[in-house]
Amino acid sequence: MEIKNAAVIGGGTMGNGIAQVFAMNDIPITIVETEQDLAEKAVNTIEKNLDRMVEKEKIDREQKVESMENVQTSLDMEDAVSDVSLVIEAVPEDFPLKKDVFRQVDEAAPEDTILASNTSSISITKLAAVTDRPDRFIGMHFFNPVPLMKLVEIIRGYETSDEVYEALEEVARILDKTPIEAQDSPGFVSNRVLMPMINEAIFTVHEGVATAEDVDSVMKLGMNHPMGPLQLADFIGLDVCLDILEVLYDGFKDPKYRPCPLLVKMVDAGKLGKKTGEGFYEYS
Repeated sequence: MEIKNAAVIGGGTMGNGIAQVFAMNDIPITIVETEQDLAEKAVNTIEKNLDRMVEKEKIDREQKVESMENVQTSLDMEDAVSDVSLVIEAVPEDFPLKKDVFRQVDEAAPEDTILASNTSSISITKLAAVTDRPDRFIGMHFFNPVPLMKLVEIIRGYETSDEVYEALEEVARILDKTPIEAQDSPGFVSNRVLMPMINEAIFTVHEGVATAEDVDSVMKLGMNHPMGPLQLADFIGLDVCLDILEVLYDGFKDPKYRPCPLLVKMVDAGKLGKKTGEGFYEYS
């Protein structure tokens, strides 16, 4: 099955990054947003990213123009998905919100359209059950920043067909990504491994074993990580980390996934990391 065009629901950090890589690989894509200023912000972000690539001579001016021509925006979800091969949901990590999005998309999109979620932890099977096409529902988890990160986790739901999986695997390769197959399990592979490490790093600070800076230094200098787990948590967003840990905790009913009280307090205080200017570190 060929993916000729696509729509991405949500034009935030992940959504505009997904749109950029589709556009750069000649797959027309529509960004669906709730407000015009958010849609314009998404397009402006893509254009700035492409301008930087031109400056660094990674692409030329003509490629930038062609890529931008492949990006459209819409405030009308039903209209945007009425004639596309693939819809990717990239709204915040909140099940009721995602459920509402997929109910609307399922009603408006053609029967053969593939529905995909960029969720980082929520059950694909549970999301698919909201629709009348669980066999055409799949997880397509990109990583931030999408234009730079090579990995895409492709997650099968309970009823995902082989045809749909193969189509998404091929799309990932067209986007110059490396697809990794995962079965539907809380946190999939990436966050099931990553989030307990981040959580344990937070516990280390919470218990006074070491400062955030020293914890990160140990992991960078001793384990050769390019970024320490607490700095990475700040970049991901501490609220997102907490959401994923709660999905893991609820999904496995295992106390090893219990979110650190310090993480909960920081989220309650609005100190969410880089996006709010303060987390484990301060950002200007």
